[in-house]
Amino acid sequence: MRIKSERAGALALLAVAALAAPGQLAAQAPDPSIVVTGEAQPDPAAMTPGPEVKGFIAARSGNRMKVVAADGTTSVIAITDATRIKTSSGLFGGGKAKPGADVLLNGLPVTVKTLQSGTELFASQVTYRSGDFKTASMIRTGTAQGFAEQTAATEALRGRMADIDKYNIKSTTNVYFDTGKAALSPSAKIELCNAASAAEATEGALMLVVGYTDSTGSDEVNQVLSEKRAASVINYLQQQCRWKPYRMLTPTGMATADPAASNDTPEGKAQNRRVAVNVLVSKAIDGM
Repeated sequence: MRIKSERAGALALLAVAALAAPGQLAAQAPDPSIVVTGEAQPDPAAMTPGPEVKGFIAARSGNRMKVVAADGTTSVIAITDATRIKTSSGLFGGGKAKPGADVLLNGLPVTVKTLQSGTELFASQVTYRSGDFKTASMIRTGTAQGFAEQTAATEALRGRMADIDKYNIKSTTNVYFDTGKAALSPSAKIELCNAASAAEATEGALMLVVGYTDSTGSDEVNQVLSEKRAASVINYLQQQCRWKPYRMLTPTGMATADPAASNDTPEGKAQNRRVAVNVLVSKAIDGM
């Protein structure tokens, strides 16, 4: 009997498979030409509720993102097919196609509701402001209205730390921390928003945030702590003081380097447990 079409042939194969005994199917050797890749996603119903994570996306790798919270702590969270994406204008739906995880850009402030499976966190919902997405998108593409003419801003948009000698420091605000801590004090929060408001009046101003520690603890611990303090300041500046991410140069942690005072006294150590917020203007445009 001749098979007239591919469809008829496919139906015939399905009929044969349906009649085959289960044991015979199980005994068939796998086809070495078929390669299956990917990770099996846990069943959301089998997971327990995890913490709500607020911060900005610091890195992306595949279906995972690293979110840095205001206190400098980091969480690695997986995005699944069940993850809902929500903006300030509402949950995507009602005829609109659900966006992929590619909308979750580096630098985007987010609030993530999570589910937990073992030690892994999975995002059940990710919320962000539509205005913040526009800003993060401008950073990603390296273009921004009003900043195209500024070489320094263009470098900042692309996330590269340029030579500090290309900038004039217009002002520096220091905020201070308790020993071993990265949490902002109430007075520090006020000072940061005051600094941001003053910097808004400076044409082409950018911010460089640098974290420091005193000499307490090991070099490794102090390096991590200085980075957490810088991240804490950046989060507050962006989320509460509304300083735009594309006007922020790449932050850094300097641990015990460049102390403001001697580490031999408690008073000196207190001055060294700081984050310096430097307001910079490119020498190419300063005074124009």
